[in-house]
Amino acid sequence: MRPRVVVAMSGGVDSSVAALLLKEEGYDVIGVSLKLWDESSPKAATSKTCCSFTDVNDARLVADKLGIPFYVFDYTKEFRSQVIDSFVDDYTHGRTPNPCILCNQRIKFELLFHEIKKLGAKYLATGHHARIETDALGNNHLLKGHDKSKDQSYFLFHLLKQNIGQVLFPVGAYTKEEVRLRAKEIGLKVHDKEESMEICFIPDNDHSSFISKNYPKQKKPSGNFVDLQGNVLGTHTGIDAYTIGQRRYLGVNVGKRMFVTEIRPDTNEVVLGAPDELFSKGVIAEGAIFSEGPNREGFKAKVRYRAEDVEVEFIDYDKKAGRLEVHFAKPVRAATPGQALVMYNGDEVIGGGWIKKALYFRED
Repeated sequence: MRPRVVVAMSGGVDSSVAALLLKEEGYDVIGVSLKLWDESSPKAATSKTCCSFTDVNDARLVADKLGIPFYVFDYTKEFRSQVIDSFVDDYTHGRTPNPCILCNQRIKFELLFHEIKKLGAKYLATGHHARIETDALGNNHLLKGHDKSKDQSYFLFHLLKQNIGQVLFPVGAYTKEEVRLRAKEIGLKVHDKEESMEICFIPDNDHSSFISKNYPKQKKPSGNFVDLQGNVLGTHTGIDAYTIGQRRYLGVNVGKRMFVTEIRPDTNEVVLGAPDELFSKGVIAEGAIFSEGPNREGFKAKVRYRAEDVEVEFIDYDKKAGRLEVHFAKPVRAATPGQALVMYNGDEVIGGGWIKKALYFRED
């Protein structure tokens, strides 16, 4: 019997097959699911979220099918304080958060590390499409998943300063179709289950209404839409309702296409501009990690999960301050404060941080 491993099972096909593969490899597998939020919303069962009651039940059925122990941990209190509260704070201060990264960092790969010790396990495994490779010197490297269309390494840059040597990504070497086929072959009903696409605690994708209902004291008041010259273009419903690059639901008609290009929490203004005003030459990130080395050429960066990797031509890293400034080889659209900047050397994740500021051409 190989060492014991705890598999975080979301009820989806990826984590289910992760548990299957590890069992087939001879590991002593234990499945766990996390209760993270109050899934009483009637939309929870039908929306493309994760961690609902239905998902936990699906994970339990898979564990039964595989013949492995299964536990559910209640982290609703920790999830609210560590993820949801931060999510609301970001939006109400003009940033666009990425709660999935925070959930990975603070819940799945922090709290669960404590749980695996209690369960006598050596490893923690998930169904993320990413890979970890160990070099000849015993150093671990975080890499993109084999299926580039499903790669999730962007959400995992924080592992560079966590216990990466205790993490396993069993499905990272497979395509999504291969994962689904493997699940179908052994009769797992989740083989054709839809992927989670939305934020679990906002199944209707309306974060502004969520803040109004659950955090009324933090809901921001209405204010002015302005252009770069300060001309008032209309009235917005609160800065927490908008994100950089947004065009829909603005309620402003100035005779041409306008996008949110900046959010100013100090003056309670939302700046609207033309499409070309969304492009920046670089970003400054805080809370950053970067694997320094003698060669800084050929690196690429990603400023959103669905954004393309873009070549980097300048890097300045202040390790003590956790500050990372990068300049791109070509203009990048809608680099947004609150989102993650993730750095790559080929397939390897070499750094990341939280975007604090986009560096626009107009500031030259």
